[in-house]
Amino acid sequence: MAEAGNSVANLVYKRVSTDQQSTARQDLVLAEAQIDNPRVFEEEAGTSSRLHPLQRPKFGELLTYARPGDTVHISEMFRLVRGNQHILDVLEVLHRDQLALRIHDGAFSAMDLTARHPRTGELLSTVKFMLQTLAAAGELQRDLQRELTYDGLRAAEAKGNKGGRRPALAGATVADVRAAYLEGQSIAALAREHDVSRGAVRTAVADLLPEHVTDEAAPAPELSVVLDMPGKVADFLRDADLDDAERAALDHGQAVRRGTGYTLRVTAVPAVHRRLLAHCQHLDGTGSIPTQRKARREYESRVNTLGADN
Repeated sequence: MAEAGNSVANLVYKRVSTDQQSTARQDLVLAEAQIDNPRVFEEEAGTSSRLHPLQRPKFGELLTYARPGDTVHISEMFRLVRGNQHILDVLEVLHRDQLALRIHDGAFSAMDLTARHPRTGELLSTVKFMLQTLAAAGELQRDLQRELTYDGLRAAEAKGNKGGRRPALAGATVADVRAAYLEGQSIAALAREHDVSRGAVRTAVADLLPEHVTDEAAPAPELSVVLDMPGKVADFLRDADLDDAERAALDHGQAVRRGTGYTLRVTAVPAVHRRLLAHCQHLDGTGSIPTQRKARREYESRVNTLGADN
């Protein structure tokens, strides 16, 4: 319930996609807006933008708390929504609950997205057009970034350079990690100590692991295979906590347009494909969007064609 004696409330919504990010930029933008008596609703760090806004815990709390006439404040549009349908869904709920939306930075900041026809109550066609245009422009920008990244990696590989991110552990740090591992420190403890993923630690101590095989009878390594990953799965995985091999496979994927969406052509060994599939099990949960469930199952079907682990 809004506080007694206040005719309207200013409700601030904040979110970051990963637990490595902070709300510092959002805090700055919202502080500059000089919002009176803000009541803040902040999602738990790591709440993905792929999760529909109406299914996020803190945004749900905000809508429950809100009363007609209140204003919802966000720093930028993508903190709340990502994609044209998300925008339209949220605007419909805000209209139903008689709430205003104020965006304080970015392309949408100068627009009244809640404007409706005075007689029909429908969202103005000009507002819909602007939303669709800007959402399409945002999608085009992301696709161009993927294509430029892929082209850059291919050019680097042609010159003999290895693409992808720099190793999380390097130089003297690797030596320290290896020495600590030999002294009995666990991979999980080393990951926490050096603030890296467990996969990064495993890479540093790969030849020291119990399962490492050095004899000549060692089985041949798995060969990489190419699978088409639906765009909705790829977008979800970009915000996931992946190890170095999984992230490299995703970053090196080739985007192929498919109608209004896209497919990411991912080259990786079967084990990496299976781990990527495991990361997106959430998309098949009760709170997921039908299109996400369908996309995950399509990818699962393709991964299952690889057969069981050797």
